[in-house]
Amino acid sequence: MKNNLLLTITSLLTMLLFSLHWADDVVRGFAPGGMSGLGGVLIMVVWLYGTLVLGDRRSGHIINLLGSMSAPGVLALHMSGAGLVGGRITHSSGIFFWVWTLLALGVTGTFSALLAARGLSNMQRGQSG
Repeated sequence: MKNNLLLTITSLLTMLLFSLHWADDVVRGFAPGGMSGLGGVLIMVVWLYGTLVLGDRRSGHIINLLGSMSAPGVLALHMSGAGLVGGRITHSSGIFFWVWTLLALGVTGTFSALLAARGLSNMQRGQSG
């Protein structure tokens, strides 16, 4: 499978997992809802545009790299402090889904970042993706 197709698939999957996890955080009260979420929506729109419209360009790969690198950052943020399943989430319903989306987000985001970096490297050497 070509690098660009894999990058598109994994980036879209990462965005889906990110939005599911973000929605779960909002429902549980861990992330603020309302107008403050518009910044996150804008980031997701730029990431989606970079994936689907600019996917074959250097700018698309850079957008994908930056967006994908944020996914393991979400995992790291949740693992700090009380830990992945510590604190308020421990005894709430749906904890399996919350943790699963977080772990899957870290995996797909890291893989997408590696693919984006590989695509940028190939572009510098003049190879096709």
